[in-house]
Amino acid sequence: MGPNLIQRLILPPPDLPIVAVLTAFLLVVAYYDFRYRRIPNWCTVSTALAGLVLNGFLQASGSSVFSLTGIAFSLLGLVVGFVVYLVLYAIRAISAGDVKMMAAIGALVGGAQWVRIWIFGAIAGAVLGIIVVLMKKRVKKTMWNVGFIFSELGHGRPAYLRREELDVKSDKGLRLPHGVGIAVGALLYLALSFRFAR
Repeated sequence: MGPNLIQRLILPPPDLPIVAVLTAFLLVVAYYDFRYRRIPNWCTVSTALAGLVLNGFLQASGSSVFSLTGIAFSLLGLVVGFVVYLVLYAIRAISAGDVKMMAAIGALVGGAQWVRIWIFGAIAGAVLGIIVVLMKKRVKKTMWNVGFIFSELGHGRPAYLRREELDVKSDKGLRLPHGVGIAVGALLYLALSFRFAR
């Protein structure tokens, strides 16, 4: 991605309280997902609630202390994150913790920022995945699996039905903690938003 494309892609950074909560959340998620291969509910639920409350206060104007517009903004982000990842969960490409993680991120930053964080997270996850595949010397197998996944989806079937190792819940596959990729991508996105879009 060149500088001009980055400048067009990113939005101004969220308010500093949102950035602080999001950064803390991403670090906790990355640690738990890397160390334990799970994302705790207390972390995702409390972050989603923090997003609703913070956006309600931060988007208030005039004499009002709390904004329903801020709540709607937060809820839209939560729903976008939840629905997109629910589809991925249905084909067992990700775990339930990932769905809740992305819903919580959406509650903090809203729908538009969520899409951008998702793009950066996907890129970071792909780069990390390539590194892991190269280290494990599984390039040929991985390329075959990618082709198989697209072939199965083209026939309207999730790939895990015919190949157990393509089920995110299976221990047979080569797995990379999704939360780590999202955290790396999201933190990079935040850094670039402060650099280019203030």
